[in-house]
Amino acid sequence: MTRSRRPSTSEPPGVDESDGPVDPADPAKRVAQAQEACVRLLGVRARTRAELTDRLTRRGYAGEVIETVLGRLTRAGLINDAEFAAEWVRSRQLNAGKGKRALAVELRNKGVDAELIDAALAGVDADSERRRAEELVAAKLRRERLDDGDDQKILRQLVGMLARRGYSQGMAFDVVKVALQGERERRRV
Repeated sequence: MTRSRRPSTSEPPGVDESDGPVDPADPAKRVAQAQEACVRLLGVRARTRAELTDRLTRRGYAGEVIETVLGRLTRAGLINDAEFAAEWVRSRQLNAGKGKRALAVELRNKGVDAELIDAALAGVDADSERRRAEELVAAKLRRERLDDGDDQKILRQLVGMLARRGYSQGMAFDVVKVALQGERERRRV
C-alpha cells in the first residue's frame, strides 16, 4: 500500500504538491483547488471546520477563499461539527475507553465549540461511563499478578490508568477498589 507524501513545511505558502501552485490571480481556481483539497481530506475521515481552516491556512489559501469553500461544504452537509462531536464521543468512548474529561479535551483540541462539546457529552450517561471503566479495570486485573499482596500499588496503577483516560478520580478509585476486591475473591475460589 503506498502512502501519499505530505507536503513539507518548507514549501512556500500557496504551494501544495498535489494541487500545484495556487495562482493568486485566479480566485475561481483558488476556490476550486481549496475545495478539492477539503474534499480529499474529508474522504479520509470527518473533520471539524477548525481543522479544515487550519489545513487550508497552512497551504497558503486566503481567508476569503477558505470561508467560501467551508461555507459551501457546510451547506452541502459535508462539514457538521455537531455530528462530528457526537460521532467522536461515541467512537472514542467505545474503542479507546475514554472518559468525559478526556473526550472534552480532544474535542476542544479539534476546535469544536464548547456548546457542541457539552451537547455531545450529554449523551454519555454516568452508568455507561462507569461500565466502560469497569471493563477496562477488569481486563487489566486479569493480567495482573495479585500474589504479592501490594493492593496499594495496584490500586494506584489502575486509578492512574483511568485518570489518564479522563475518568474522575472518585469514580476511578471506587471502580478499582470494587474490582480488586472482586478479583481477589474470584481467585480464592
